[in-house]
Formats: sequence, C-alpha cells, structure tokens
Amino acid sequence: MPEVKNVFQRKKEVKDFDWKAELRTNVTTVEKLKEYIELSDTEEAEIREVSKIHPMNIPRYYLSLIDQDNPLDPVRKLAVPSKEELILEGSMGGTTADPYGDDKHNMGNGILHKYPYSALVVATEYCAMYCRHCFRKRMVGLPNDQTVENFRKAAEYIADHKEITNVIISGGDPMLLPTDTIIKMLSFLQDIPHLNFVRIGSRAPVVFPYRFFDSELLNFFEKFNKKKALYFPTHFNHVNEITDLSSEAIHLIRSTGTTVNNQAVFLRGVNDTVVDLENLMNGLVRIGVNPYYLYQCMPVERVRGHFQVPLKEGINTVTVAKRRLDGYAKRFKFIMGHDIGKIEIVGRKDNKLIMSQIHSRPNAPEDLSDVIIRELTETGGWLEDLPEVKL
Repeated sequence: MPEVKNVFQRKKEVKDFDWKAELRTNVTTVEKLKEYIELSDTEEAEIREVSKIHPMNIPRYYLSLIDQDNPLDPVRKLAVPSKEELILEGSMGGTTADPYGDDKHNMGNGILHKYPYSALVVATEYCAMYCRHCFRKRMVGLPNDQTVENFRKAAEYIADHKEITNVIISGGDPMLLPTDTIIKMLSFLQDIPHLNFVRIGSRAPVVFPYRFFDSELLNFFEKFNKKKALYFPTHFNHVNEITDLSSEAIHLIRSTGTTVNNQAVFLRGVNDTVVDLENLMNGLVRIGVNPYYLYQCMPVERVRGHFQVPLKEGINTVTVAKRRLDGYAKRFKFIMGHDIGKIEIVGRKDNKLIMSQIHSRPNAPEDLSDVIIRELTETGGWLEDLPEVKL
C-alpha cells in the first residue's frame, strides 16, 4: 500500500499543511482503489456499477484504516461501494429520498428552518469522503463564490428571526470549504445578539483529520469562541476511526475552546453490537468528545436494506450497552430523526417501544414532549413500520 503521510503536532507547533493537495489524492476510481485493497473480479464489477449511481471518494488516510484481512471490516463498509447499494427496497420495507423532511422546511439560500429555535444552513455539497450510509446523497450544492453570497442572505434571514437561538452549518461537509470562506460565514453570525451558539457539523476529523492542521482556521475558532460559543458535532461511528491522527485533530479543535460532540449512526455490520457501542462511547470520552446522539439509520434508498437495524434488536442492544457504560459515556440519546421532528427512543416495556418527541416542527408545537408508544415487530426499523398501541 502506498505510504500515507503522517502529521502529528500540537497546536503550538502546528504548521500549515496543504490539505487541498492531499485531498486531490483521494481515491475516486476502481483502478486507484486496487492499489490499496484487493478486489475480486466480481467486487470490481459491482463497485463500477454502484459508482455510476453514487460516486466513490475516499481519502488515502481513511483507506489506511481498513483491515485487509477482514472482509467484513467496518471501515471498509463505510467507505467502499457495495452491491447492496443497488437495492432500492429490501426486507426492511419502503424507502424515501427525503426521510427528514428537508424539502418542506427549505427557506431558500440553503436554510432549513425545521424548529423555531434552530436554523440549519446547507453550506456545500462537498465532503472529504462519500459515506455509503449518507442520507443526503441527493442534495446539490453550490460553487464556493455563490456559497458566500447565499450565506450572507441566510445570515440576514437569521438576524430577522429572533426566535432562532442557534445555527448549524452543515452540508455536505462545510470544513471542505476554503478557510477564508469559513471565516466569512462565521463572521456573518458572530454579532447576531439572539444567537447563543453556532454549530459546524463535520465528519472531517474522522475521515480527513489533515484539514485541522491549519493555523489560520484554528486561530479564528479561538477568536470566535471569545464572542460566541462554537460547538462542533462530529461523526465517529466505530472505535477503529479513533486513531492517533483523528485524536490529534480533536485535540486541536478543543484547544480553541470549541466543544466537540459526537453524532453516530446505528449501522448493521458497523456498530450494531453491545461491544461495538461500548468501545465507541468509551473511546470518545477518552479523547474528550461528548457522546450526544446515536441515530437510527434512516429509511433511505440504497441504504436502508443493508445498514438499518430493526428497532426491536436495536433497543435491546443499546439498553445493554448503556448498562455497561459510566455516566459520561452513556449520556447519548438513541434518536430517530423523523419528518415530524426528533424522537428519542427511550426503552421497551414487554413488546412495546417507548419513545418521546424531544423536538417538534413549527406547525405542531403541541407535539413537543409527546410520548409515543408502538408495538415492536421483528423487522420494523422506522416509526411507520410499528403498529400503534396504548401503554
């Protein structure tokens, strides 16, 4: 395997690393992929077929984490296209292109205003890696120059809506934008008085930690935190993603005063055992990352059939894992990011699944804190799959 350059420095020693040059070495073709992992003729043909629909894009660093001797390696499942992505619907049931209701709450200029107090701004379509479980595969982004102008208009919308207390900059992955673009975006927000904090959602610390060896970016994060709190939701799914390099990226982000939280997705063959969850959550708190959400995999086309775990199995696994974790490691909520809002999957009583709606859409504020009870089935993996019952 070609050598992957290692960068490992503390903030006080950090030197600007040419992350854009490294990004250009990403593996995007089958021919290049074969330099890193062995493929059978059948696998090669399947990857070519899948890539016509959902392209492949994998950083060399992330490829280096794959265990070549394990055909079921979780890192490989997250990065390398597989034949299962050709399945539109499987035994789990129907799928949708927009499970989270993004289209209904699109206010233009990239703003999704789903909850009164939160505004999400889709800043870019670009990612360091095309994750195979992504629920926003269909989204189209904008060129960088247009992104800044649209973000300026988005900031005007946010300033005009005083009920908005926080903003999430998302994508794609906003950390793949140039540093000066990120600085301009955050600068638009830092003086809006009714904003309590800003979030930047990014999987880059996990799949492309080189991005954070950028002194200009780190210095601005530190300055921004003196005016307004900055939070960084990231996306570790498996303990094997917690490496020396990804841990160092987290250290650099935290050293600027930024709080780092983790939003994992519960995925078949990746982290769907008690040991997987225990190792992941303990690994996160060890590097100073707060376990925040564990999302039930959404019923997305070409994703649900092979990645979604039935809720009956899932709640059992999560419950046992939490029993084995200490107080900080078990703070995460098992969440369904549904069209009606965020639903916490609390637990089960006999064959009943107990859930609580922790966020509701603006048109249905009375739903907030509703208790939702459904009957568990062997294959049901989403709210609509489970029959309604009374406690």
